[in-house]
Parts: sequence; structure tokens; C-alpha cells
Amino acid sequence: MKTEREFFSSSAMPWRAGPQPGTSEKILSRDELDPEILTRLVRWEPGLDTSPSGLIRHEWVEEVYLLEGSLHDLTLDETFSAGHFAARPPSMPHGPYRTSEGCVMLEIRYRP
Repeated sequence: MKTEREFFSSSAMPWRAGPQPGTSEKILSRDELDPEILTRLVRWEPGLDTSPSGLIRHEWVEEVYLLEGSLHDLTLDETFSAGHFAARPPSMPHGPYRTSEGCVMLEIRYRP
């Protein structure tokens, strides 16, 4: 279960290097017993291209809301911008992605 936290300012939190080169993150909440389960802000640097990693799949439910910038899905050949939302069940293939201007997203992960 994620740790209880009452309202706090995410703008006061520093960005730290994300697990994917070219990304940074702010972990807003995390399940300490299952660290893949989290809520975070993720920032993708302009020019990031995840195509060398291929399709993305994972074991958790993922919900993503784009807050700033845009993200181009190379498989769908479609660009998504601020205000777009995705909900992905476990093992759903998605990506790879490229962003020319960079983007910031809210990502929420949980287990079914």
C-alpha cells in the first residue's frame, strides 16, 4: 500500500534522474513493499526516442495523463499532447515513443 501523505507542494520537490535516460521524475507516492507501484511526475527531455527499447510492456496497470508538451507514438504514428490520457492494463504493448519538444506526464501505477 502507498504511504499516506496529505496535500503537499510537488513544485518544492526536486526533479531526479529517471530510470530511462533522458527522463527525470518526482515520486509523489510509492508502495515501499512493491516499489514499481507509484504515482509520479515524469519529464521527458526534448528529442528523447525510446525506439531502441522497442515496445513497452509491464506487469502493472498504468494510467498516464499528459500535462505539458507532446509525445509521438511510433507504432500508431499519432502525436498526443497535453490533456491526452491513456489507461493500460498489464501486458498491453505500447510505444515506442519520440518527443521533439519534450513532455511532462502524471503516471499512476497499481496492481489489478
